[in-house]
Amino acid sequence: MKDEYDFTKARKNPYAKKLKQQITINIDVDTIDYFKEQSKQSGIPYQTLINLYLADCVAQKRQLQMTWK
Repeated sequence: MKDEYDFTKARKNPYAKKLKQQITINIDVDTIDYFKEQSKQSGIPYQTLINLYLADCVAQKRQLQMTWK
């Protein structure tokens, strides 16, 4: 390990603005199972998949559409 490091050419972390906040949320077992199965197929952790799906909803500005039967 060096005694000193030169950070003059360093750049800011582009992901620093994308901070995550831990929350508690209740999700149906069937929904969790679905994402866990997707996780096995993709190799991406299921919590990351859920976050990616929700982030895509935000990016696409999807509006919630509910119909009750």
